[in-house]
Amino acid sequence: MTELDVRAVPADVPSAREHVLPPVLRGQRTTYLVGGVMTVAVYLSLLALGLLILGGRVPYPILVVVGHLATVLIVYPWYRIAVFRITRGSWMAGYLRFYTVGLGFLAASAAGVPALVEFAGLPVLVAQSSVMAIGALSGYAINRSWTFRDRGRV
Repeated sequence: MTELDVRAVPADVPSAREHVLPPVLRGQRTTYLVGGVMTVAVYLSLLALGLLILGGRVPYPILVVVGHLATVLIVYPWYRIAVFRITRGSWMAGYLRFYTVGLGFLAASAAGVPALVEFAGLPVLVAQSSVMAIGALSGYAINRSWTFRDRGRV
């Protein structure tokens, strides 16, 4: 009864994830796109909620920063587990790298959103959506090559 039945899994046996996900959702670019849509939805929802509840009392640039901080915390597990499928290494170190990349997006938002709101007259959510669209493609390349690269192969 104390004997453990340990068997090696052949390389051609699909993982549990592959059994659960339909083929179209197994690719990294597809899961990154799903993550991007999720990130936009979470962030814009938090920002819209902040504007709705605190808009008159808290300046929108502060809400942009707070929404960004909360969103990065919420979406990091998706990118780590579902998109880049990282199973080893420190979650904290990975999060710090992920957040460092996010700081670039935050800087773009901190500069771009006020410019688009104040000078172009766009609503805050439209301005933020425009800034996010510009950074989406570079985010994949940076996260794939630096944040979530296989550090065992370096």
